[in-house]
Amino acid sequence: MSDSMNADPAELQKFSDLAHRWWDPESEFKPLHQINPLRLDWIDAAAGLAGKRIIDIGCGGGILAESMAARGAQVTGVDLSEKALGVARLHLYESGHTVDYRHISAEEIARENPEAFDVVTCMEMLEHVPDPASTIRACAALVKPGGKVFFSTLNRNLKSYLMAVVGAEYILNLLPKGTHEYAKFIKPSELARYVREAGLDVEDLTGMHYNPLSQVYSLGSNTDVNYLMRTSKRG
Repeated sequence: MSDSMNADPAELQKFSDLAHRWWDPESEFKPLHQINPLRLDWIDAAAGLAGKRIIDIGCGGGILAESMAARGAQVTGVDLSEKALGVARLHLYESGHTVDYRHISAEEIARENPEAFDVVTCMEMLEHVPDPASTIRACAALVKPGGKVFFSTLNRNLKSYLMAVVGAEYILNLLPKGTHEYAKFIKPSELARYVREAGLDVEDLTGMHYNPLSQVYSLGSNTDVNYLMRTSKRG
C-alpha cells in the first residue's frame, strides 16, 4: 500500500469498529440500506450496469458493490478498512454474488489499472478523506475515455449542518454521533471544479431528500443537503 495514503486513521477506525453491523438493516447503517435502491437505479439508468466492468471506491461492507453485481456487472470493490472488507467478503457466501474486494487505496489501484473500468462509483466517501481532489483524480484515471464516474456527498451550508449533523446524529439518531465532520462537507460548485480539473465533465446533479415524517428517501432537484453527481471522462 502507498505510504502517502489519503485516509484519516480516525475515520477508518470509526467504520472498522462498526463493520460487523454493516449488513444489519436496522443498525447504524440503516440509512445506507434505505438509500441504496435509489442510488443503484440512478446509476443503472445512466450507465447500464449489466456486462460493465465497475469499480466501487470506498466500498465499505459492500452494500452498493454487491447490488451492482446482482445486476450483472463485473465489480471490484476497494476500501482501506480490512474489517469492512472482511464483512463484505463473508456476505458473498450468503448472497452468492461475485465481487473482487481489495484492500488498497484509490490512488494506488489507479496507478495499477489506468482506464480499466467502464464505470467508477464513489458514494458517501469524499467527505471522509483528507484530500477529496486526490480521490477524484484517481477515479478519473481509473475510468475509460467516455466512461461514467458517479459521486455522492454532502453539501456544506447551514441547512446541511442542521439536518445531516444535528438532526441525523443528535435528534433522529439515524447515524452514530461523530459520523460526519461538517468542515469536510463539499459544495456542488467545489465538486464540479474538482471533477473538471481531473478531466471529467459534469452531466447531472441530483439531490437526495429525507422526509423524517414518512421516513422515506427520494431523489429530486434540491441539492441543499445530500447530492449525487454524474460525470463522464473526456474523449
